[in-house]
Amino acid sequence: MTNDQTPAALGFSMPAEWTPHERTWMAFPTSNDTFVGDELHLARQAWANVANTIVRYEPVTLIANTGEGETAKQYLSPEVEVVERPLDDAWMRDIGPTFLTDGKGSVAAADWIFNGWGAQDWASWEHDQHIAEEITELTSVRRFASRLINEGGGIHVDGEGTVLLTETVQLGEGRNSDWTKEQVEAEIHAFLGTTKAIWVPRGLTRDYQRYGTRGHIDIVAAFLRPGTVVVHSQPDPAHPDFEVTREIVELLRNSTDAQGRRLEVVELLAPTVLFEEGPEGPEPVDYSYINHYLCNGAVILCAFDDERDQLAAEVFAKAFPDRKVELVDAREIFANGGGIHCITQQQPRG
Repeated sequence: MTNDQTPAALGFSMPAEWTPHERTWMAFPTSNDTFVGDELHLARQAWANVANTIVRYEPVTLIANTGEGETAKQYLSPEVEVVERPLDDAWMRDIGPTFLTDGKGSVAAADWIFNGWGAQDWASWEHDQHIAEEITELTSVRRFASRLINEGGGIHVDGEGTVLLTETVQLGEGRNSDWTKEQVEAEIHAFLGTTKAIWVPRGLTRDYQRYGTRGHIDIVAAFLRPGTVVVHSQPDPAHPDFEVTREIVELLRNSTDAQGRRLEVVELLAPTVLFEEGPEGPEPVDYSYINHYLCNGAVILCAFDDERDQLAAEVFAKAFPDRKVELVDAREIFANGGGIHCITQQQPRG
């Protein structure tokens, strides 16, 4: 692809998530190393709860593995559209396309290279690496194939030229460790239509353990509006993210966006639970309210049966007064390595 044929050169950019959507895309958990036995059923229930909530506000299309469409429908509202395609996993934010618009009514999509979050030994991506292309065919939008190994959970935009990135994701081992930061930025800007990248050094601690993404930004920080970011804040020194989040908050407070504005930072307290029992003893949780999803008329917010759920709901209600805040239990989703934002992907209106 020549420089004059990139999405940005042709007038396309990734709109902010709060702009109107055509629909939401999701995937249905299928049996693999992360979803086994009873865990598979519980994951399917959790994913379906999210889909059944979103479909009250906008159309939802869910990709089910070949031969599992009827099984999926048993969990889902009849309003959710089900399409069968070969699947390995169920994290649509990462395997789906990043949709773009040109402001003139046209929609296109960036298709990143997906390789199982840095070719991790537990991951399979034989089928998932093709899902973004499958969706561009289903939606009949123009597809732009990037050379960058990247996932949708690794980027967050403000719709006015700024993108948030993480050094351990885009530049990490197994992804693009042979690229320079400048090369990554050039590719990101060419595909997202952004002009300024703000890099955070790393993500939350749990995200570097097995089944983690090695630092996705969408569990750490997100734009609430241009010039304002909401950031995960762990106030308890007993949790390893205490220092991690202090560093990120400080960095973002001293950052400016593509328009030259110094960022306003809204700190959002982590849930009170700090650890959960793992196979080798207590493990720090990465429960985060940042990993929310905006759909037409609603904020779909992770809930953890925690006293801080309501506090988080109030922050988002204030930020989006024209939307209803829907708290959906996300503990089962987090048990498998992500949150509500990780399992959804927006298709903006043209």
